[in-house]
Amino acid sequence: MSETHLWDRAANLPVAVDGDLRPELVTLSAGLPSVDELFTFARDAELRFETLRMRIEHLTSTAVGEHLTLVDVAIRHPGDARVTTTEPSRGTAASYEVWLSDGEIVRTYSAPHKLGTQRPVRRALVGLDDPDLPPMSTVYRPLTALPMETLPDTFVHPAGLCQNVLSTGRCWVSGTAEIARREAILLDCDHPRTVEIWADRPDHHLQVAFDRETGLVVRLIETIGEATTRNATVVDLAPDAPLPPSTFAFSFPTGTTLIY
Repeated sequence: MSETHLWDRAANLPVAVDGDLRPELVTLSAGLPSVDELFTFARDAELRFETLRMRIEHLTSTAVGEHLTLVDVAIRHPGDARVTTTEPSRGTAASYEVWLSDGEIVRTYSAPHKLGTQRPVRRALVGLDDPDLPPMSTVYRPLTALPMETLPDTFVHPAGLCQNVLSTGRCWVSGTAEIARREAILLDCDHPRTVEIWADRPDHHLQVAFDRETGLVVRLIETIGEATTRNATVVDLAPDAPLPPSTFAFSFPTGTTLIY
């Protein structure tokens, strides 16, 4: 059944217990949730684990053919995060990029170009906590930040996707699926409006799968007409996985040029 509405609670603070944030919804009820319930559950996804290991296979289709990218994510709350992006078609020696943060300093390294950066974490915009702002003008503040406007950020922090993209279209919960050996809730969305102008078409469609246990996004399929233009799927997901100390260690290789 289709639901047309505007969910605008991405920035609503979950319940704090003894100074720690807790999800507003601990679990989803049995059966299929409503769109509002699913969005609220997904908003607090990162509050349901202390550490996370995730691998995303990202397949895009363009006029020049298909392109596969692998994205490995590791998180340890609060603040520690590592994102490694590789392109299998380019081999293994120089096909990766690393984004690493301890919550205070962000380091990046591009192996193909041998370029590195090291800079303080970007400060949040001032004034977004003003209670007089309309809900749609506020943003979700992550417990552990990830590179902005990337698949890892979208998958781990789904609040912005739910509020600024999915709720602008016609949404409905369409069923369940098994993804990465886990149950997921499927949500379909016709003609989301917050997209690049080239994709602002009446036959633009998104299907998003949310992990039933955590609320993380585990698959995003984008279609325009009959063509699938994007399929990003989690193939490995391990909340509260043991992570060795070396996970968040990194030294720039010899010969790296630091640009800032």
